[in-house]
Amino acid sequence: MSQGHRSGLYAVSSALLAMSRHLEVRDVLKTIVASARELLDAEYAALGVPDDHGGFAQFVVDGVSDAQWKAIGPLPRQHGILAAMLHEARPERLADVRKDPRFEGWPSAHPDMSDFLGLPIRDGDEVMGALFLANKNCPKPEGDCGFTEEDEELLTILAQHAAIALTNARLYERSRELTIAEERSRLAHELHDAVSQKLFSLRLTAQAAAALVDRDPIRAKGELQQVAALAAEAADELRAAVVELRPAALDEDGLVATLRTQIQVLDRAHAAHVTFDSCGVRALPAAQEEALLRVAQEALHNALRHSGAARVDVTLERRGPGAVLRITDDGSGFEPKATRRAGRHLGLVSMRDRAGGVGGTLTVESAPGKGTTIEMEAPGG
Repeated sequence: MSQGHRSGLYAVSSALLAMSRHLEVRDVLKTIVASARELLDAEYAALGVPDDHGGFAQFVVDGVSDAQWKAIGPLPRQHGILAAMLHEARPERLADVRKDPRFEGWPSAHPDMSDFLGLPIRDGDEVMGALFLANKNCPKPEGDCGFTEEDEELLTILAQHAAIALTNARLYERSRELTIAEERSRLAHELHDAVSQKLFSLRLTAQAAAALVDRDPIRAKGELQQVAALAAEAADELRAAVVELRPAALDEDGLVATLRTQIQVLDRAHAAHVTFDSCGVRALPAAQEEALLRVAQEALHNALRHSGAARVDVTLERRGPGAVLRITDDGSGFEPKATRRAGRHLGLVSMRDRAGGVGGTLTVESAPGKGTTIEMEAPGG
């Protein structure tokens, strides 16, 4: 086997292994795009997952800076070449995408693209997304496409495995949702048992008080005091259970209350002891609060599912006009650099994206056997 073929197979193998290591949908999408761009040596790569309203539920790019992406503006709609790949489910290889009759133009800040290779990602009859590359880094004779038939075959193989990786990631996220649903069901069952017992005791005590009113007023007064205490306990249990069963709502409850509620649920659902403490945190802009919540959820998931931690501590404290979130566990830890080299991000990519998207920072401190601390600092308004 020639050196070229060996390096090509190694590149394909590396790309497929990288995709299979991720569990979060966003991480899978980013890995697919980065792997495709590197494998085919293109300047730009992108992957869009369609929604049901003519737009894209997710759109991931590689080769475009954050500043460029921000300047481009809103996510594209399903039109032109993108629509063709989604609706006709066939590959598109073009010498100059701008000369295609279906081309409908780009925003002024969009990078200039010429030769183009794109194809759908399919799972059976379902089109899961559109993957495309632009501007192959090679000499291109006038009117010719830099992307070859061999490139198209490689991208087809990558897309087939991308469909598997994306399906697995979706199933994984669905399993997490089911776990939450099961915990909510358990809480509802506990609520029924606890409140039923309280109400039964309340009824018996009230009946005893009624029987004693005439012949022993002093004892009747004591029973009535017990009725009041039982009613207060029942009300407290109802209030706590309703908070735990209600979906988290940042806009209604705020970040501190939402985090506290979710951490109480996790503490009850897992063997590890999970704590939460906050100090002096003021309300932040909605985007910052959502980013902090999502990072906390991801870090807690890693700590509780993968680290073997016996204790996880979450703190949220004020820092200037913003806030600092810190999640510390006493689990097995890991080597961050080795994790990046192996392509296993443990959700770190999505957490950094969340933090960076609101102008914040994310730091990770960990070592084998030393536990892990993840800290996110978010600016204020």
